[in-house]
Amino acid sequence: MYFLVQENIYADPDHYKIFKVLEELKIEYDKINLTYDTKDINLNINRNDIFVYGSVTLARLAKKRTDWYPGSFYGGNHLYEVYSRYYTTNLVNYPVEIHKIKDQLDWKSDEKKFIKPYLDAKVFTGKAFSETEWTDFIYESLHNTYTKLQEDTLILVSESTTLLKEARIWVIGSQIIDSGYYRFNENILYEDKVSEDGLSFAKNMIDLYQPEEAFVLDIGLTYNGWKIVEINCINSSGFYPNTNVKAIIKALNIYFSTTKKEN
Repeated sequence: MYFLVQENIYADPDHYKIFKVLEELKIEYDKINLTYDTKDINLNINRNDIFVYGSVTLARLAKKRTDWYPGSFYGGNHLYEVYSRYYTTNLVNYPVEIHKIKDQLDWKSDEKKFIKPYLDAKVFTGKAFSETEWTDFIYESLHNTYTKLQEDTLILVSESTTLLKEARIWVIGSQIIDSGYYRFNENILYEDKVSEDGLSFAKNMIDLYQPEEAFVLDIGLTYNGWKIVEINCINSSGFYPNTNVKAIIKALNIYFSTTKKEN
């Protein structure tokens, strides 16, 4: 399989690891740079067994290349309205309301709401906002020349839930290939490996529903047990310092080199 990897990814300090791994595994690849106004991917590559990795923009543009396999898994079943029908109460934020950023939200006294982007997870970081924090954020964002936010940008709004620790699970061909914590909150002690109950929850969720042949599952421990934080597109999910990049790339290469695209 051939990897097409975006080079100009500066927000993820661990992104460079993929190039070292590809060379170590002797997997063919090419680098691509995108700008904010890139509209299409036009490359002279004489093959179709291509997997892309980089930004959401790359994943979105590569989705147009229906002749590539596996290409990009962007969109589709990664949308909350799709996977929430299967995971329901296993989600941290369930149920949710979908609004436009310009919409006026109803706030209770001293309430905090969890708000995140609906379509493009990278336009801002989802978190718990108070009414004042949200109002200030919207004003500053919409008046920022460099923002990607527009008045019609869709957001997901739900009750705020305390997350004690959060982990990223990489799933390829129904198997957990790698897992690792990326955040500890409250006064939770650091753990080197994801706990067995966390992995067991992830496996149960994989058995329940899989949005794609390869995807990333973020889970979090709440006071009511483990829940799914969100489903991420594997083509644009960032690495963390403890991510086993080699295991992930090797699994992607083996799995999609031995499977065929369904018509």
